[in-house]
Order: sequence, then structure tokens, then C-alpha cells
Amino acid sequence: MPEQHFFNLHDMSQGISRNLADGLDTRIFPGENVMLSVVHIGPNKSGVIHSHPQEQWGVMLQGSGVRVQDGVEHQVEAGDFWQTPGQIEHGFHAGPDGAIVLDVFSPPRDEYRRSGRGFEA
Repeated sequence: MPEQHFFNLHDMSQGISRNLADGLDTRIFPGENVMLSVVHIGPNKSGVIHSHPQEQWGVMLQGSGVRVQDGVEHQVEAGDFWQTPGQIEHGFHAGPDGAIVLDVFSPPRDEYRRSGRGFEA
């Protein structure tokens, strides 16, 4: 396989850069049918509550926080993962040590195929 198909979660020079909010930076890796987003969240930082039509799965790789989904707060820590159906409102607040979350979108989000700011186009 060509080298362009191999990546590292901690290499912030890879992927498409996007600043989601103050203290929330991601690197996005779009595929044909799925998209990965490696989100680095600073200590006690939050993303806005939002929704989108794509299904989203999240995996807490490092740290801890609170996943807000459909109005319910869920305490999460490294090793936890979750599914968010399309159109469900959701957000995240990192714990005191911050967090690294791997998000998987299906189908890929068109607005995330380019660098930018925010959760929307």
C-alpha cells in the first residue's frame, strides 16, 4: 500500500486541519464512505451543542470528559465509546487533563473535506 494510506494519531501535521472551537483542534481523514476526525481537546474546554445528518461514533482515546447527547450528560473516560445517530444534538466538555477523541462519520461530512473553523460549513 502507498505511504499516503498510513497515519499516526499524534502527528498533527497529517490530515486536514480544522479548529472546531477555542481549545478544540482536529485532523480529518476523509475516505470514500467514512471519515475519521482526531480531536484534541484542551483541559476544561467545550464544543458547542450541534447536530448533523451523518451518523457519528466517538472513541475516548485519552483523558476524560462529559459527552452531552440528546440532552443527557454522560461521564466518559479512556476506553469508552458511543454512537450518535444523525440529527441528534450532541457536544463535549473535556475534564481537567483534556481529551483526545477519535470520531468516525458515515457518510463523510462534506464541510470537513477542507480546512476551516467551527462545527459547520
